[in-house]
Amino acid sequence: MFHHWRMPIPPPDSYLDRMRDFTLLESVLLFNRGISNPDQASSFILCADSLQDSPFLLPDMERALSRVHRALRSNERIAVYGDFDADGVCGTVVLVEGIRHLGGRVIPYIPHRFTEERGLSMLALERLLNQGVTLLITVDCGVGSVSEIELIQKKGMDVIVTDHHQPSLLLPPALAVVNPCRSDVHDPYPFHFLCGAGVAYKLMQALFDVMGSDDYLGYLVDLVAVATVADMVPLIGENRYLVTKGLRALNETTRLGLREMMRLSGCDQGKVDESKVAWLIGPRLNAPGRIDYAMSSYAVLTSTSSSEAARLALELERINSERQKLTEETLNKVKEQIISEDLDCPLLMVGGEDYHPGIVGLVAGRLVEERYRPTVVLTLGEDVSQGSARSISGFDIKQTLDSCSDLLLRYGGHPRAAGFTVPTTNVPALRERLIEIAKDRLSDIDLQPYLNIDVELGLHDLTSATFKTIQRLAPFGQDNPKPVLYSKGVRVMNCRGVGVNQDHLKLELVQGGEVRMAIGFGLGKRISEVNSNIDIAYHLVENHWNGQEMLELSLLDFAAAS
Repeated sequence: MFHHWRMPIPPPDSYLDRMRDFTLLESVLLFNRGISNPDQASSFILCADSLQDSPFLLPDMERALSRVHRALRSNERIAVYGDFDADGVCGTVVLVEGIRHLGGRVIPYIPHRFTEERGLSMLALERLLNQGVTLLITVDCGVGSVSEIELIQKKGMDVIVTDHHQPSLLLPPALAVVNPCRSDVHDPYPFHFLCGAGVAYKLMQALFDVMGSDDYLGYLVDLVAVATVADMVPLIGENRYLVTKGLRALNETTRLGLREMMRLSGCDQGKVDESKVAWLIGPRLNAPGRIDYAMSSYAVLTSTSSSEAARLALELERINSERQKLTEETLNKVKEQIISEDLDCPLLMVGGEDYHPGIVGLVAGRLVEERYRPTVVLTLGEDVSQGSARSISGFDIKQTLDSCSDLLLRYGGHPRAAGFTVPTTNVPALRERLIEIAKDRLSDIDLQPYLNIDVELGLHDLTSATFKTIQRLAPFGQDNPKPVLYSKGVRVMNCRGVGVNQDHLKLELVQGGEVRMAIGFGLGKRISEVNSNIDIAYHLVENHWNGQEMLELSLLDFAAAS
């Protein structure tokens, strides 16, 4: 249940006058998303090419291109070293397939979470050097691996870093550091929110451009869409363009493994949108890197055998089921560990020796959703502990860890998500400092879950035209959430719990003679709160049943009619 609903500020008449070529509903929704003029609105809705920036604007791109081009000419052995999440795996495939298409000799390398940690492993780099690798390109990692890159380059291996994590003050001494978040350059890249696979894609885009072979990009963009959605980076600007283009490619993909994953997860090819990527495809690709070995995900994306693709996709189903079970078990343990005093703190930090390091980030994310405060969950070890942090808007967790760097062994991440390793003896001091920082920075913030309402509509307004207008703003995600609609004084004709454990709420609602069905996922426990007249907040969704398309309300919250 949300603590309160934030009602929208209506757009001024001057704004509506400027937006007269758009419907009133479109104008209101665009205003809520910070779109200030008709040109911006058109680019946003059409996902125009103008949303995409030139890859040559990325820092160190020319140096990276020159070195890759020399490696291709000289037939050098190239290694692509990717992170073990869906973003890193997809980006690794993008670079490996792209470079092979240009005739390069390239091998993938994805570290094992439980033997090598995140980032560059010196042991792995030495192994690649012994295999004759003279050029290493990172994906979704490397910007924090200063000492490792310095050492391996002294031994004769050149390194190009492609990463999207926020750099610390000290950049790695790589041949090139291609990162849109770099602020140390004269002309920073215009768009800071690319995912790791997005940065890898921009490198291939530039490489294809200089070598006159950009036709292959269309075969890689489906993976960029998957990675961008799965990594939960903002779906605005260039990401919006890449995901829109990538979803089209995904719905026509010939990748056998992806098609098999879609089939097993009940995701019909041709009807894949960003929500299906977020809830069905992304978690399956992420699961091996969390509790097993991410090369399973790489293999399923690159499989050229139908039988092998089916076997690998089935294995990802099994691993994902195990991951779901483990997440729920750990979440329940963490909730038992949280004491009432913790709830008065502006930051939650809990740990356990038996908390699986691959899922503590997921647990932290769930707690942020429920408690609305920055959350750190640790796997406590005898000597070293691993932590994963998730945060809320207005509290940059990566910047916060910068202020704790003297207590940490290594760390990295984004404003909303980060990971670190810490000597176990430093855990109490880390907790004390994090809470102290949170108290200072969040003193004026109401740390209660809230729901941003976009617009008030009556049930009679919920037509197919309304649904189509809302869908013009898709794809939805971070910084472009699916519009939340509000209807007040709705009469409840019927109400019942549904699902195996009656976890969900099914409602039949009427207002002014207009009847609509609503489903409230996870709201079954609140059935006793349902009055005869309620105010509702919801998403408008299209339900496909027996070949028919029906509009339905996906209930987010409700309250007694005001």
